[in-house]
Amino acid sequence: MDEALISFIPPLLGTLRALEDIGRYLHPPRLPDLVGRLGDLDGQLHAAVATFKAADWPEPMHPFRDQMLLAATHTLRAADGLRAALGEAQPLFAASRALRQTARAADALYPIAAMLPSVSRYFLEPGAPDRPTDTPEGGGVLHASNETNMRGGFSVYVPEWIDRSTPVPIVFALHGGAGHGRLFLWSWLREARSRGFIVVAPTARGDTWSLMNPPEDAENLAQMLHELERRYRIDPARRLLTGMSDGGTFTLLAGLDADSPFTHLAPVAASFHPMMLAMSEPERIRGLPVYQIHGALDWMFPVSMGRTSAASLKAAGAAVVYREVSDLSHTYPLDENAGALDWFLGNPTKANAQQ
Repeated sequence: MDEALISFIPPLLGTLRALEDIGRYLHPPRLPDLVGRLGDLDGQLHAAVATFKAADWPEPMHPFRDQMLLAATHTLRAADGLRAALGEAQPLFAASRALRQTARAADALYPIAAMLPSVSRYFLEPGAPDRPTDTPEGGGVLHASNETNMRGGFSVYVPEWIDRSTPVPIVFALHGGAGHGRLFLWSWLREARSRGFIVVAPTARGDTWSLMNPPEDAENLAQMLHELERRYRIDPARRLLTGMSDGGTFTLLAGLDADSPFTHLAPVAASFHPMMLAMSEPERIRGLPVYQIHGALDWMFPVSMGRTSAASLKAAGAAVVYREVSDLSHTYPLDENAGALDWFLGNPTKANAQQ
């Protein structure tokens, strides 16, 4: 049993890390090369799964065994789907769909972090100190009406180790079009667990965010924040709204509204139209901290749109940091979270906290 476990963990985590890296650099012309980066990692994981299953597991260990196998199943589905994407009519969309399985694998694997140091480290930023995973009441990963067949709910991660008597920063992370908060949560959990902030991953009420009627989803976000404020001490000067693609666009639409409860905005790969500013109160925009990320290779919302957005926000008085990433396409850049968080956590705004 011990030998089966020792031989199982490296290919599982190695394959997950490779898939994460592939997702970061996903770009239509590069897809064949990216699939090649898998090498034989998934083949090694298939072999390790067979050995793991064949081991003599005592009955009390069956839940542990089954949880590990569930994580491996989702990881292999991601790898298999990625390889098959090359033969699809729309290979990029097929690859993106396959890579969503890595979030399901993380969802299955996280409960094991309390048992295995190597798994615990997987859910931490590089160089971060180890963090306990003993879950006090109301901590850990929680879901509020947010199964993947539901809309309008949210998932939240509350670091198990934080001091509940101290105000804690909060990040609302909005998924892209046709995405889901339960899956997008895993794009931010590693940083939240390492640094000690709450991360909330809402799910849009519709297939995507209510871009044509912002109050529909914005009011839902405000209600989520209100519910969390009743349970936790939220830092009034550190409330970040961020999102990817449609989620980034909605970050601007909802976050520029005068009634927005968020103190910082960080749109990623967002669309932009000058009407967003025309519909906003100048007092809301003036001094508003905005950290904008856009890829130079973005094929959906060209980089010119990101540049125009940043320039327009600056001209309107926002405190803009514009981060243009030369090798980023229209995909979520996990490696950019650290810089955005350095900016957010080191830049409280008392003015916006008074709203």
